[in-house]
Amino acid sequence: MTIRTLLVDDEKLAIQGLQLRLEPHKDIEIIGTCANGREAIRAIKTQKPDLVFLDIQMPGFDGFSVVQGVMEIEPPLFVFVTAFEEHAIRAFEANAVNYLMKPVDEDKLADTIERVRHRLSEKRSAEEAEKLKNVLADVAPGVAEEFGEQQGESSDRFEKLINVKDRGQIFRVEVDSIEHIEAAGDYMCIYTGDNSLILRETMKDLERRLDPRTFQRVHRSTIVNLDQVRQVKPHTNGECFLVLDSGAEVKVSRSYRDVVARFVH
Repeated sequence: MTIRTLLVDDEKLAIQGLQLRLEPHKDIEIIGTCANGREAIRAIKTQKPDLVFLDIQMPGFDGFSVVQGVMEIEPPLFVFVTAFEEHAIRAFEANAVNYLMKPVDEDKLADTIERVRHRLSEKRSAEEAEKLKNVLADVAPGVAEEFGEQQGESSDRFEKLINVKDRGQIFRVEVDSIEHIEAAGDYMCIYTGDNSLILRETMKDLERRLDPRTFQRVHRSTIVNLDQVRQVKPHTNGECFLVLDSGAEVKVSRSYRDVVARFVH
């Protein structure tokens, strides 16, 4: 299946250079080019590309304005291409697939295309599953309900890697390395055993991104990676502590004591 791709840059030579570098990737179908942000917004809304290579520094609407301008529709995947490294953090905050510096390195471009393929594959699989579920709901409601439960348990839809902006840097954290997470207002403190990072996100939103079979709330403000629990220590009033791989101890409140049952049965 081809990846319908739009190129956006106010420099004609940059467009031509990117076209040449994309030629070896046979599944990339370039459906158009745009020289500014306004053209890009119109093209994205009318042509609905799968992927957009987007320059950041453009007259009028810059690349981030383009992303903002298409949020009312289901947006494509974005790859930012720019000569200005200081935009990297904002690019990741905009959930870009990647951030490429000019002139574009061919190996980094190949890695980016592979990421795009993976993201689109996941998206299309989810769409096909939803279509099948809708068909089953019409012809066999009981089967549709069972199918929905199975889909809900699939770990493929949960994050494997989380980008965390902390102290002006972007850290790419493997989800499996996270020991526990503690809430502090609209911020999350993520602990990986030998490090701690601050993520601006609510507990509720972060829970949606993590596989509930592995990450469980054990306190009003604490999520624990159950795979990293090594010991359960009873405490007073029906509470207890979980001892993690690093030696850290996390308190489990009575409201969440059913989580501990899997360790003591």
